[in-house]
Amino acid sequence: MPGSIILIVVIMLMFLVLVGAAAAVAAWALSRSGLLGGTAPERTVEPAPAADDTALEIVRRRYARGEITRDEYEALRRDLDV
Repeated sequence: MPGSIILIVVIMLMFLVLVGAAAAVAAWALSRSGLLGGTAPERTVEPAPAADDTALEIVRRRYARGEITRDEYEALRRDLDV
């Protein structure tokens, strides 16, 4: 009889751990999706460039953020320096 009570308690604890882990994974997934106000990297909105920004400045920012490669940057810079 005492052995079965211990087994029941162990099973209950394992169930609680499983439910807690599932809740933690669900909360993490929702926060990454942006539904709970989190900032998912793919959902961030960049402000529009200011009217006085030159095309070369925009290209420099895109290169600094890693949106374009060095080769693309160099080609765009050469095109815009003309």
